[in-house]
Amino acid sequence: MTEIHPNQRVAVLADAQNLYHTAQSLYSRNIDYSSLLEKSVQGRELTRAIAYVIRAESPDEERFFDALVDIGFEAKIKDIKTFGDGSKKADWDLGIALDAVTLANHVDTVVLCSGDGDFARLCSHLRHEGVRIEVAAFKNSTADELVEAADAFIDMSEREDTFLL
Repeated sequence: MTEIHPNQRVAVLADAQNLYHTAQSLYSRNIDYSSLLEKSVQGRELTRAIAYVIRAESPDEERFFDALVDIGFEAKIKDIKTFGDGSKKADWDLGIALDAVTLANHVDTVVLCSGDGDFARLCSHLRHEGVRIEVAAFKNSTADELVEAADAFIDMSEREDTFLL
């Protein structure tokens, strides 16, 4: 495991859908992405920040995507898919995992902003590769296996005023 040091190279990968739905269901509030990025980096060297978002044709979403870029995130946008039966699907799990594995050789730490337990195996793999894994999410909606697989867990619900608008 890589210890924290000032010149540590950090990548921040934010699962915007996971964060949005959790913040809405628990607090009826939105995420403060500027604070999330600042607290995730913690004075270290930011190598890359990516926010994974879904285009759902909602009002103001383009403004949100632009705001993410202004904050310092690269916005990766996926269109929501509607199937013949009317069901909809869109998620970034595979894209986040591929980016994390690709970035592993270029960073010391990956900060994964998601509570999705599907990422526990990814965390274990990255730790095996010598990458420090930090998870930032709301404890009430974060899978235990994800918390256990990380080197550090930032419970965003302990600092609502920092992480929520």
